Amino acid sequence: MAVLNSLELANDSCDDDGHQKRTGTLWTCIAHIITAVIGSGVLSLAWSTAQLGWIAGPISMLCFAIVTFVSASLLSDCYRSPHPVTGTRNYTYMDAVKVYLGEKRTWVCGFLQYLSMYGTGIAYVITTSISMRAIHRSNCYHKEGHEAPCEFGDASYMLLFGAIQIVCSQIPNFHDMEWLSIVAAVMSFSYSSIGFGLGIGKVIENGTIKGSIGGVPAATVAQKVWKVCQALGDIAFAYPYSIILLEIQDTLKSPPPENQTMKKASMTAIFITTFFYLCCGSFGYAAFGNQTPGNLLTGFGFYEPYWLIDFANACIIVHLVGGYQVYSQPVFAFTEGWLAEKFPNSGFINKSYTIRVPLLPALNLNLLRLCSRTAYVISTTGIAMLFPYFNQVLGVLGSLTFWPLAIYFPVEMYFVQRKVGAWTQKWVILQIFSLVCLLVTMVALVGSIEGIISARLS
Repeated sequence: MAVLNSLELANDSCDDDGHQKRTGTLWTCIAHIITAVIGSGVLSLAWSTAQLGWIAGPISMLCFAIVTFVSASLLSDCYRSPHPVTGTRNYTYMDAVKVYLGEKRTWVCGFLQYLSMYGTGIAYVITTSISMRAIHRSNCYHKEGHEAPCEFGDASYMLLFGAIQIVCSQIPNFHDMEWLSIVAAVMSFSYSSIGFGLGIGKVIENGTIKGSIGGVPAATVAQKVWKVCQALGDIAFAYPYSIILLEIQDTLKSPPPENQTMKKASMTAIFITTFFYLCCGSFGYAAFGNQTPGNLLTGFGFYEPYWLIDFANACIIVHLVGGYQVYSQPVFAFTEGWLAEKFPNSGFINKSYTIRVPLLPALNLNLLRLCSRTAYVISTTGIAMLFPYFNQVLGVLGSLTFWPLAIYFPVEMYFVQRKVGAWTQKWVILQIFSLVCLLVTMVALVGSIEGIISARLS
């Protein structure tokens, strides 16, 4: 997603409809999708594979890949309405839902989208603090030995990240943060590649492939079920990109038709991403077996080379500083735009002040932006401090929005656009597809919530 924002805003020229001129190609689209999908969620896949075992783990990732591609194909046809090639453009997911499904479901879609973005901000606070702590612990282990009690709390790191985000959140909009997005994208690929490489190295060092068909054993059947459900939620968090698919598609030039290019790009990008996920998940599990950490780079399955562990975690931190803003800026824009429309004469909301600091560019300060964005960052930081549980939080976020945003809305919009009649063969197949995904989502959500409650009470 980071590359998406920087590239689509780089060109100031506009099309006839007043929007940014579309110059995207198949290859830029593939790059956008891969960058949007590969993020901090990849670090939990080794743990997810360990809970599911050698058969169910890889099969689950392949199933989520297929589901994601089907969802992307259905949604890409909804970029234009009523015809997928010649119809009027829908620039965002909410625009498409409003056209096809009406105002009420648009509000539901918007709520889930912004909830997902807000929740991702919470997850990023947790992940960043864990990586900051991991750097501290890595250096401690290197100096004091691997058995040293190098334990540090999360709260101070979360507060530091929150302070950084309060400053970064005063960036007015995406037009002023292209450089931050590009850096974040490079960091994402860097730490993912390091985690993959360290997994391979550990397997070679061990001289054996660890793990079993049944995965990590649990004390009771119930505990095993909860862990499996939570693992499915983590995989769900790592895959879908539905909430930004139409925004990516809006960067494509035509001809050829945008939906055709998008389907080809989705197939290629999901294939590459799945290969990468399978390698990270499988080699991580093969390296550590039943001791596979929840986060591949911060669980200290790897101690050396310590400088590479430090570098990888530094990449995570830099990526998530930018990633937090990528997911938060749409929430800021919606909130501030709505308030400006409701209270057009309010100086607090609409008046800006220019502050000049020697040797620095002039700062455009708005009181609403200062107060509301600061409160937003404080709230995400506060919730993260209350529930600092990496795998469980990712599971809840993935399962909470997976079915409605990646399955339900694309299927329902496709029915309306293609005028698919009830109880026809296509209608029955897609409804079964939606129902199965709903059941998986509910199972994953319940398991992840149980994981948070158990972690909180323990």
